[in-house]
Amino acid sequence: MLKSYRYRNLVEAGCDEAGRGCLAGPVMAAAVILPKDFFHPFLNDSKQLSAKRREELRKVIEENALSWAVAAVD
Repeated sequence: MLKSYRYRNLVEAGCDEAGRGCLAGPVMAAAVILPKDFFHPFLNDSKQLSAKRREELRKVIEENALSWAVAAVD
């Protein structure tokens, strides 16, 4: 997780992917740009969160993000 901006006045997007493409279904990718001062105690590693917590955090991110996107590639 980024602790601070690397360059001044540069927008940084956090992104991640999941899946194995043709071996196990689609590859999912997501990117999000959060406000510089955004903090949430659950925002770390989604694999450490329960499905319920991930869903709660998804809603918080969607409501607070400057921009976000999710895509699937088969």
